[in-house]
Amino acid sequence: MLQSMIWIGTALTLAGVALLGYCIFVVARARKKGGTEEEIKARMQKVVALNLVALMVSAMGLAAVTVGILLG
Repeated sequence: MLQSMIWIGTALTLAGVALLGYCIFVVARARKKGGTEEEIKARMQKVVALNLVALMVSAMGLAAVTVGILLG
């Protein structure tokens, strides 16, 4: 049971890190496109919610791994 918690937590953490990488890619592409500061800011605002979700998923995964290790 606890070993599966560690593996599920690892999967969640990796998914969160992958989403963070995607957010970085989107923002870098938005900056590379150029434009006015307001246009760039508007493009980046669209990624903020996804970035927060990615951080939460990654944190939940790390918490699951920690609990699995401490209880195991």
